[in-house]
Amino acid sequence: MNIHNAIKTARQQSGLTVSELARLANTSHSALAAYESGSKVPKIETFERIVSAAGFAIDIHLEKRMRHHSSSTGTKGEELEQVLELAQQFPVRPSKNLNAPIFGRTP
Repeated sequence: MNIHNAIKTARQQSGLTVSELARLANTSHSALAAYESGSKVPKIETFERIVSAAGFAIDIHLEKRMRHHSSSTGTKGEELEQVLELAQQFPVRPSKNLNAPIFGRTP
């Protein structure tokens, strides 16, 4: 979830208007509206203050992503080999003798 979506979701789920949440978070209506629209990005302290004023806490989940620089080419190659091995386990074409029921016919 993006920061602007998190702010908007927290505000909506708390039942507050933009003006009410701005007042509780000690920020301006225009700043909060800009954060919600994504045209401005708040500092982490401001983000935490806004979410807290809406009655929520921030919970961060870190997930490792594949790197896109040259030092990880070995890792990419290993991953590609694993994907190709997995792909070989699936048939390229369906079997000619599929045992599937024919709808509308009784056995």
